[in-house]
Order: sequence, then structure tokens, then C-alpha cells
Amino acid sequence: MNDEQLLRYSRHVLLDEIGIEGQQRLLEARALIVGAGGLGSPAAFYLASAGLGTLVLADDDTVDLTNLQRQILHTTERVGRYKAESGRQTLHAINPEIEVVALTERLTGDALSAQVAAVDLVLDCTDNFATRHDINRACVQHRKPLVSGAAIRFDGQVSVFDLRQDDAPCYHCLFPDAGEEVEPVNCATMGVFAPLVGIIGATQAAEALKLVAGVGASLSGRLLMLDALAMKWHEVRVRRDAQCPVCGAAH
Repeated sequence: MNDEQLLRYSRHVLLDEIGIEGQQRLLEARALIVGAGGLGSPAAFYLASAGLGTLVLADDDTVDLTNLQRQILHTTERVGRYKAESGRQTLHAINPEIEVVALTERLTGDALSAQVAAVDLVLDCTDNFATRHDINRACVQHRKPLVSGAAIRFDGQVSVFDLRQDDAPCYHCLFPDAGEEVEPVNCATMGVFAPLVGIIGATQAAEALKLVAGVGASLSGRLLMLDALAMKWHEVRVRRDAQCPVCGAAH
């Protein structure tokens, strides 16, 4: 790190658990954030400000006026623009020394697999089960840590699926894919409490930074659930399913 970086990240460097070595790991890391909406916004904000070296921001959607109640990467004048490009502009304003790659496409199949293979970890900030399962399969294939978040109405949840560990569960172990078309449950039809996505997205960023820096205990094997109306957290233990069709044969 140069002198300017030492000053910018000094509050991380002062933490014994992170220090110069941990911050250097952050600067050298590459993360994929799938979804630049309610969850992806705070997650990307904190990863960028913390100096995570390369952020790949993937979202094929455009900014809508209804997004601005909670999707803090975007502004009123950017309505109609791709969220990934709007996000890149915001993140560069926060920290111009990091690299932000904006992908204005929906990642599927080989394209998703290639992006997952090229990063150190993945943050799932999407809002539909089909995409979550696609991301999970790619992370299992390439043994990349997956930080997963979800939020609807006043209820949020967050977990880590660290596929580098032989005994770690994957997303499918917790939420099996029925292989059927499921009616989407999203903010457009159900509503969402604005600060809820901030809490969950920021927690995703915290878990991602800890994984990269190699500090603390992650949420691997644990699912945190938040009832924001009562402001109560609940924790559920998650075990790997030895018969899981996604990760069972991969370990």
C-alpha cells in the first residue's frame, strides 16, 4: 500500500484483526455482486469504501422511480439507466482507486460460470429463487464462498455458504429447488421496508470482508433471520445434506 492508501484505510489497519496484511488482501480481491438493487446497493457501497479491489456488478435491469425508496446506489436523474452502470458511477465517486466492472446482462449458464470462476467470492443480492439456485450451482462447481441475502416486507435473512469447506452446506441444502415454476415473491408485489435491505446488505458486506481478510467466524452453517417490525434476530443452524444433488457429490 502507498501512503494515500494507508491513510484512506487507516481505520481498518488500526484493527489488530485486519491490519496491513488484511487490508492488502482486500485490495487484491475480486468479488461478484449479482444484483444492484436493494441488497446490492449497501453491499457494494461498503465493499467499495473498504477498498475491495475489483467489484463485478451484474444486473440487466434499469433504474425505476419506485427503486429509489431503498436502492441507494441510484439517483433520480439516473432513472432509465442500467443499474450496473449507475452503480459503477456511484462506487467510483466513493472510491476512484478500485475497479468496478458493470455487466448489463443477466448472468446464466457459461457466462455465470465464467464470472464465478474468476472471483474470490460471490454475493447473491437477487430477488428470485431460480437465479439464486443458478448462482449456488456455479459456486459449488468452482468452490467459491457465497454470501446470500434476501429481504421482503419486514423480514430479512442472510447466510454464508463457504463451499471451500468440505462440510459446509450449500444454498440447495437449505432451500431445495423443486424444479417447478414458482410465482415470484418480490418487492413489486409485496413491498419492502427500506432500511431492511440496508441492514441485510450491510451484513452481507461484513461477511464478505471477513471472508477475504480471513478474520472472525463467518455465517457458514448458520442462517440469520431478522424481523425488522419487532427488531428481533433469530438464528438457525444449517447442516450439509449428504444427499444434496448439488453439493453432495462435489465433496
